[in-house]
Amino acid sequence: MRLFAAVLPEPGAVAELREAVAAAPPAEDLRWTGEAGWHFTLAFMGEVPDDRLPELHARLARAAARTAPFPLRLHGAGHFGRRALWIGAAGGLDALRLLAERADAAARRAGVPMEQHRRYTPHLTLARARHDGADLRPCLEALAGFEGTPWQVDALSLVRSNLPVSGVPGEQPRYELVDAWPLTGH
Repeated sequence: MRLFAAVLPEPGAVAELREAVAAAPPAEDLRWTGEAGWHFTLAFMGEVPDDRLPELHARLARAAARTAPFPLRLHGAGHFGRRALWIGAAGGLDALRLLAERADAAARRAGVPMEQHRRYTPHLTLARARHDGADLRPCLEALAGFEGTPWQVDALSLVRSNLPVSGVPGEQPRYELVDAWPLTGH
């Protein structure tokens, strides 16, 4: 299974972001992610063999149990080069980064080969450019001042990414919640 650990925004945060995106200027050069793809990826694991799943689940459960719930809100906008437009986060960023580190360590200890570790940048990908010359500025400017309502992050989620197989241009991955563990701080 192609898996990643994530924090999923609560429905109210998704609704606020939906309204902000709808109010942004049209951008034909961008391929917008669907709401099902709005999440904060903590640790991308790629293809995980079935025999690693029990250990991965156990270690992610421990990582969640060691982390106390924390406040988070969607905040501002940014971009990675000229390829991706994202919404950032504010609030419990130290706790979010710690949870990302714990999820990464849990995967490594479960025997999942992980990419080289780098500092976690909290972001929720909104859109990707259709080509290199895409102009992200109008949407970036429209969303730069976005401030969402805080919510309490209370779970660590394991999500399966099902890549498109139809060959239809613009088809997006489908995401499936595999499991979630409560943050308890014990």
